[in-house]
Amino acid sequence: MADGEDDGPELPRDLKNYMTPRGHAAMRDELDHLFRVERPKVVEVVSWAAGNGDRSENGDYIYGKKRLREIDRRIRFLRKRLESAEVVDPTRQGNRDQVFFGATVTYAPEDEQEKTVTIVGVDEADLDQGKVSWVSPIARALLKAYEGDMVNVHTPKGPVPLEVIEIRYETG
Repeated sequence: MADGEDDGPELPRDLKNYMTPRGHAAMRDELDHLFRVERPKVVEVVSWAAGNGDRSENGDYIYGKKRLREIDRRIRFLRKRLESAEVVDPTRQGNRDQVFFGATVTYAPEDEQEKTVTIVGVDEADLDQGKVSWVSPIARALLKAYEGDMVNVHTPKGPVPLEVIEIRYETG
């Protein structure tokens, strides 16, 4: 990877790096594990392999150095993201009848089955788990809506109307 490239989605310019407490803790745990467990193990293998002589054909050394670069890049990325994070706790949302960051929203496109998504930070998004980034088109369409509202999500094929069925905020 070239300098400046990282291991995650790019943050939109001039927007805050919102993150849930759960997402922040997971990122902190990953950083801690990489720094205290993974990196020392790899450094030990590389040191051992370096002592074995010719490094040009030493698979342990070559792979270890590559893995060390990957770990160091990920550590830099995680530190940068955690420094810029603004943790927003959805359980503290006072206005629970409107969609804000951290809301779990059930919506229905016209003539389609209901879908449920939770609006989370850029680094927490995982569509397979129903977690969408707060900067995604679906989240942007849903933000500030109330139950019963019709909103339009902008897609390459044009606007798609959605009805907001339910809004909830997880309690922990």
